[in-house]
Amino acid sequence: MKTTQEFILQTLRAGLAAGLLWSLAVPVRAQAPAGGQQDSKAVSVSKVERKNKAPVSKEILRVKLPKAVETTLPNGLTVLIMEDHRFPTVSVQLNISGAGPLYEPANLPGLANVTAQLLREGTKSRSSKQFAEEVDTLGATINANAGFGSAATLLTGQGLSDNLDQWFPLMVDMLLNPTFPAEEITKLKTRLKGSLRQQRSQSGFLANERFSKAVYGNHPAAVVTATAESLDAMTPESIAQWHGERYAPQNAILSIAGNVQAATLLPKLKEWLAAWKKSELKETLPPNAAPTATKKIFVVNRPNSVQTTLRMGNIAIDRRDPDYVPMVVLDRVFGAGPASRLFLNLREEKGYTYGVYSNFTALKYPGPWAAGGDLRTEVTEGAMTEFLKELNRIRNEKVPDTELDDARRSEVAKFALSLESPTQLLQYETIRKLYGFPADYWDTYPAKIMAVSADDILRVGRKYINADTMQVVAVGDGSKITAVMEKFGPVEVFDTEGKPVAKPATTGASNQK
Repeated sequence: MKTTQEFILQTLRAGLAAGLLWSLAVPVRAQAPAGGQQDSKAVSVSKVERKNKAPVSKEILRVKLPKAVETTLPNGLTVLIMEDHRFPTVSVQLNISGAGPLYEPANLPGLANVTAQLLREGTKSRSSKQFAEEVDTLGATINANAGFGSAATLLTGQGLSDNLDQWFPLMVDMLLNPTFPAEEITKLKTRLKGSLRQQRSQSGFLANERFSKAVYGNHPAAVVTATAESLDAMTPESIAQWHGERYAPQNAILSIAGNVQAATLLPKLKEWLAAWKKSELKETLPPNAAPTATKKIFVVNRPNSVQTTLRMGNIAIDRRDPDYVPMVVLDRVFGAGPASRLFLNLREEKGYTYGVYSNFTALKYPGPWAAGGDLRTEVTEGAMTEFLKELNRIRNEKVPDTELDDARRSEVAKFALSLESPTQLLQYETIRKLYGFPADYWDTYPAKIMAVSADDILRVGRKYINADTMQVVAVGDGSKITAVMEKFGPVEVFDTEGKPVAKPATTGASNQK
């Protein structure tokens, strides 16, 4: 007899293979010139055809996910083990809350990620080269990172279950015994400074930087990059201090998924991690950012740009908010995929862009719901008009039953397909533990999605989406788009270094083609 999970996956695969979710034709456009600028007269002839047959059965509403074996080590470390013996591999994630960029000193942005990247670059018993060679020889991958806006540093490892006893101790060695050699710090700083220069040539980064500052204000999540000055200020001592103070086991969750036996592995974990001592550090989140009450428009002047990158939104919810599930469905309707309103309007009907989307960030603290995309400079005004039209529609009109049902079913299908991955299942368990959700949270998740009503969408739309308070960022040629953006409100202009500048002289109006 098939398990519920196997039934779900078989149904979904069959449906997807038959093209039941949607049929998306590739758009036919005039070929772009060598410089990358799209032909302003290009006409989209693509079409999204709704089949209205998303393959979701009632079985999905009664799904029961496997649960991880959970325990707490003497040092306070939470351990989750998800056994899956289908493949001879093991995946490991170590989430160390309190060690993320959210807690960095204001003058040292990037310290958390620099520390994380240096963990591999030399320990008390291994040089950087020796560590890399041992990991490669074992066929494993071991990494660490701390992304801006995160409250945690994340260590990850993956390898064969047959030699787990060899590669997992390497992970422990880099966790507990890094030496932060001065020469490796210098090399990393050089690489990162090169990345800092490169990222300022990317419109997506510029939009994210200005948007984060606009919505988060003084909240630490407003910071999205290190600086040359902060990198120069980091020393082996300051890095070691961050590691010593912030890498605390009582604030961490160790998640392991794959071909392991929990009963056999747990005694080994206690031995391997015995030297990681509990501290008194407690994670204390900074005060939440509040939604901005008035609309602001920011232009980042990127001279000679052939496109405009738009981003707009405002602070919404954190991950524990009961409005999370309705917001997931709202986002699916509005802009989370190729069958969404944004995509159908701006790409399929208007031909303004190859893709526009929406998303929302819900973590331990409230993050923004946002929408945006890249579009041709000359259609900036038309695109802004359509964005605002869709923003007003989602908060003022009930979603039709068919469209709502398609969105719910699509979201449930996406969730069901993710159940094939043991690592994703373990990630669900980690999220449940991290946010204190009940044991059956993911078992009931599909039913919660399917229970979202048109009234729910209207309520959260009105609560979190308001065109009159949106923070709007437009990155592009300021001489062509500043006057256009002023039609939608007062504009502040910045250069690509993030500094306020005078409005550039207008060289030509941006007109919809």
